[in-house]
Amino acid sequence: MANQEATDAGRREFLKIGGLATAAALVPPSTVSAAQQPAADVPKPFPRRKLGKTGVDVTIINQGTWRASGTDRLIRQSYSEGVRCYDTAAAYGSEGNFKRWFAEKPEVRKEIFLVSKTMARNTKQFVDDLDKRLEATGTDHLDLYFWHAMGDHHEEVEFCKSKEFGDAIEAVKKSGKAKFVGFSTHNARRADYIRAAAEGGFIDVIMVQYSPFLDKESPLNKSLDAAHKAGIGLISMKQSAGQFGGARGLKTPLQEAVEKLAPVLKERNLTPFQGLLQAIWTDERIATVCTTMNNTDQLRDNLDAARRFETLKVTELEQLRAAALASAPTFCADCDGRCAEAAGTGARLGDLVRYLTYHEHHGYRSEARRHYRDLTDGERDWSAADLEAAQAACPSRLDFARLLPEVDRHLA
Repeated sequence: MANQEATDAGRREFLKIGGLATAAALVPPSTVSAAQQPAADVPKPFPRRKLGKTGVDVTIINQGTWRASGTDRLIRQSYSEGVRCYDTAAAYGSEGNFKRWFAEKPEVRKEIFLVSKTMARNTKQFVDDLDKRLEATGTDHLDLYFWHAMGDHHEEVEFCKSKEFGDAIEAVKKSGKAKFVGFSTHNARRADYIRAAAEGGFIDVIMVQYSPFLDKESPLNKSLDAAHKAGIGLISMKQSAGQFGGARGLKTPLQEAVEKLAPVLKERNLTPFQGLLQAIWTDERIATVCTTMNNTDQLRDNLDAARRFETLKVTELEQLRAAALASAPTFCADCDGRCAEAAGTGARLGDLVRYLTYHEHHGYRSEARRHYRDLTDGERDWSAADLEAAQAACPSRLDFARLLPEVDRHLA
């Protein structure tokens, strides 16, 4: 890893620039033959970082998982390459993959840092559901247990520092069924939830929708500073999505345009998504990046990016930001609701395009429709919104006039 002093300086200088968030659309999708088999389970060294006040060193890639035919193979292959941090959830349908793995190789459980989540609506459900998560994953404890999607079910900001939540977390830890506890959030008000958690003092880890191009003075950036200072471990998620296409070595007009705007990619022999990963790791506050890898090509590229990580310079971060904006993003990792406010609408514009991204680019179609159904009629109805104003206000300049009709077509 690069020198810490250089990392600090690089982030501080870049944050002064002001960011147009998200390297959305930088995932390079590709396919792989089902006949390909994972390597033998021979551990290899892999970069790690401290996860806040937990004191645990986690690998800088946290492998996200999803219900898919290749998940068993991919988690085993990443393990053989040195990954030791894995993410699942009740909603993902992948907990059973870990249960099978632990049954076949019980020694693996002691070697990995396992994260699962529950979509709790109250603290009793949060505590009670832990037993279900343990049964589903085939283990007697989780390393990290999350309240999933904080804020999306109308939780009050003050809840994150409330005695009620603190007592529930204490009960979970005393049971020995989870070592550490926190929450995940991609809510538009996540800066407020994170700040409250920093003030509360009992949250161990937060997984947050994140962009490496945050403005220094943005509420989210300031809340991340407060969380980091409070010793809360930070995990990046939902940092990428969109329309960028092409595997390594396959040139498309869009890919060529992106690489022209970001010569650092050619200079360092990086794919756009590898560049995004390295931009995130340049922020020393982020301990690990949660990313779902759907095939062996993505797995290989992401692990290669981690092993070759060097702190990016300010000019290189600027290049990647410009490339991100040029890549026809469908999702804004810096979304804080300003688009809807500018558009004069109660519709959740940022969430609507996020669900479209789940459906069209991640393959999470049932999940996308479920999220869409959970919205109220008012939260779905963008018909009276000023979409030009929304695009101008969006940090990623999303083309809502193009995207929102697609939301209605695929999800309504």
